[in-house]
Amino acid sequence: MNLVYYGSRLRMVRYMSTQARVLASIAMAVFLAGCASAPPAKVVRPKVINPIVMNPNNDMVGAADDVLFRALGLVGTPYRWGGNTPDSGFDCSGLISFVYRDAAGIALPRSTREMIVMRSPDVDQSHLQSGDLVFFATSGGSQVSHAGIYVGEGRFVHAPSSGGTVKLDYLNKPYWQKAYLNAKRVLQPGQLARNP
Repeated sequence: MNLVYYGSRLRMVRYMSTQARVLASIAMAVFLAGCASAPPAKVVRPKVINPIVMNPNNDMVGAADDVLFRALGLVGTPYRWGGNTPDSGFDCSGLISFVYRDAAGIALPRSTREMIVMRSPDVDQSHLQSGDLVFFATSGGSQVSHAGIYVGEGRFVHAPSSGGTVKLDYLNKPYWQKAYLNAKRVLQPGQLARNP
């Protein structure tokens, strides 16, 4: 603070250097930006969904075979993130949704996060049957990030990654064993989960 004499009056005048003004402006901008930021994102839990049966008269044993053969028939189809048809390519959940809709007339959720919380029975890995969905946490932790269709004899069909193709893989490989989370049985004779 400086004292300045203006005619007959003595005044106290505050002088701020240019650097001090710039620093004060930056500090105020940072403070105000912090006040204007969005609140932390809420963790959204996926809604529990029932599979929707398009053709409820389907024989579930026959449907499991249809799912198995349709999935195996797509081995070699290119991977494409967001893809859900043989022409466009598949990501893992797009492959599963397509196979179940095309082979069994069952509409499944589109994402692995929705699939893993479907109202379908969990299946122990030692009791897997053809057509069961297998889920993995490929990024570590316990958050589902990948899925495939079990086809028997310890193997499953899945769309693994960018640049790859739909492939047949073994569940007993160390990578898949480490990432394995859960399995669901969508095809259940006489007890298929349906929307009310």
